[in-house]
Amino acid sequence: MAEVLKAHGHDVKTSDIVDRGYEGTEVLDFLSLTKDDAKAFGKRDIITNPPYKYAQEFTEHALEISEDGTKIAMFLRLAFLEGQARRRLFLTNPPKTIYVSSSRLKCGKNGDFSQSEGSAIAFAWFIWEKGFKGEPTIKWFN
Repeated sequence: MAEVLKAHGHDVKTSDIVDRGYEGTEVLDFLSLTKDDAKAFGKRDIITNPPYKYAQEFTEHALEISEDGTKIAMFLRLAFLEGQARRRLFLTNPPKTIYVSSSRLKCGKNGDFSQSEGSAIAFAWFIWEKGFKGEPTIKWFN
C-alpha cells in the first residue's frame, strides 16, 4: 500500500507491530497510541488492513485518537457490515463511503502472497471521516 501511495505523491509514514523488513517502518502497537501520539505524527490520515479479529477495535481506536476531518481507511472483509456491536459502531460513527471489490482479491498473510491461491472472501475499503454524520455511500471497484 505504501508504495502505491508514494507513487501518487503522498507523504507516507509506515508502522507495524513487528518489523517485516519494509524500510522506514516504525515498530509500534497502533492500539497503544494516544491522542497526543497521533498529534505528534501531524495531520495524517490512517490507512490500514488490520487483523480481522481486531478490526472493530482498530476502527474505534482510530476514531478515538483522530481529530475531526481525519480520514480513516480500513481494508476489511465485507462481512464487517454484520453484527450487533458493529451495527452500533455504524450508527454512532457511520463510514462515509464503502468501496466494495467486485472481484475476489488475494491477500497474503504478513505480506506473503506465495501461499495464497485465491480467495472466496469479499473485501471492501471502509472509509470514515471523523465527524461525518450522514448516510454512507456504497461504490464498487475492480
